[in-house]
Amino acid sequence: MDVSFSFFIAQVTSNPILALTVLLTLGVIFVNGWTDAPNAIATCVTTRCMPPRQAIIMSAIFNFLGVFIMTSINSSVASTISNMVDFGSNTQIALIALGAALFSIVVYSVGASIFGIPTSESHSLIAGLTGAAIALGGADGVNMDEWIKVIYGLVLSLVLGFFMGWLTCKVVTVLFSGTDRRKSNTFFKYAQIAGAAAMSFMHGAQDGQKFIGVLFLGVAFCNGQSSVVDMIIPVWLMILCSIVMGVGTSVGGEKIIKSVGMDMVKLEKYQGFSADLSSSLCLLLATLTGIPVSTTHVKTSAIMGVGAVKRLSAINFGVVKDMLLTWVFTFPGCGIISFFMAKLFLLLV
Repeated sequence: MDVSFSFFIAQVTSNPILALTVLLTLGVIFVNGWTDAPNAIATCVTTRCMPPRQAIIMSAIFNFLGVFIMTSINSSVASTISNMVDFGSNTQIALIALGAALFSIVVYSVGASIFGIPTSESHSLIAGLTGAAIALGGADGVNMDEWIKVIYGLVLSLVLGFFMGWLTCKVVTVLFSGTDRRKSNTFFKYAQIAGAAAMSFMHGAQDGQKFIGVLFLGVAFCNGQSSVVDMIIPVWLMILCSIVMGVGTSVGGEKIIKSVGMDMVKLEKYQGFSADLSSSLCLLLATLTGIPVSTTHVKTSAIMGVGAVKRLSAINFGVVKDMLLTWVFTFPGCGIISFFMAKLFLLLV
């Protein structure tokens, strides 16, 4: 299969369905960088280790590096996403269904925002692909060996994130219990900047790979390939997704920074460092094992774990409710919309 950039451009300009799929995918990547990436630097900004604008620029750079470097080293998350569903052997129909899945993400996200339902682009993507695959091939359109990793991701996002946050903060508290507060604050200021950079890097590695997998699947369908198993992701595709996510991150997200970093748990510098370190380790583990997780949920659960070291009442359990609502509504909601969108798209073409 020809996966050169010049051939890709020729395909996009000659195939309206592929062009729509690419635009929708890049749009979702941009929104992901805009809305999700600020979570990575939320604690760093709210503990006043970095000014918001500098932190956002740093995050954009490390998001770019995370997508590019980790996909080059280990693209297992991208493979999990692209191999999770089977759109059948008719690649033209498969491309239409893929476009329907991406369109359903936009429809669901807009509808959820109107009704105040919390969303996750990662979960919407998984649900959208699943709904479209079922519309084409029924239950056989879902590869359960790969899809079960999504369930692991749900558990990893909440349970391991909380536990790692609690454990890391507990260890840091013990290690620095006898240290002069001003000296330790100076250390944690720079340590937290490094932690925020690591979180941004891993956000790119996780979320960037998810959408690289989808875009690569669309390119394969346009080339008459019904699967991307054992195929190598081209470098230009990694760079393209990296740039779009980096630009999305640079747009802003200060409101999200305040919501995650201040409204949920009031953090000190050592707590912010503990949250960043623990969530980065969780994301690294998930990325290396090919488990797609919600970076937002990993970070927020780690922050809750950090807050629980002092007392459980320090946690805003409204955030827990929002995460549970995301899981309850997104998978069936976006999946059902995608199912009917795929059916509609196939009737119209």
